[in-house]
Amino acid sequence: MTTQDELRTMVVAYGDVLDGALEPLGPRVGFDSGDPQTSGISFFEGHGVSVGVWECTPGGWTIVDRPNTETMMLLGGVARITPADGEPVELEEGDVFVLPKGWSGRWDVVETVRKFYIIAE
Repeated sequence: MTTQDELRTMVVAYGDVLDGALEPLGPRVGFDSGDPQTSGISFFEGHGVSVGVWECTPGGWTIVDRPNTETMMLLGGVARITPADGEPVELEEGDVFVLPKGWSGRWDVVETVRKFYIIAE
């Protein structure tokens, strides 16, 4: 359990966390194409925010009514994100994007992606 004092402590994640080893998390829940295996590391959770690095091998899945807002920067790979009411957008290393609470659409990982993320409730 996280204490209030721990939530007031500065968290530092040095640059090597962005390309370092990640913990295997298994297949992406709800996938419907490919074999999207995930791994990640979370280095801050508190105040309704989660920050970390996540990686996924090729595959695809649909998201309906996202429960939170996620801001991401792709550190590598290629993903195609298709909003439920729009055209596909292909994203690659260096691209930053936000999927807001309530967003619906589809993720298709074309080449294994690694992202830095911030999720806010």
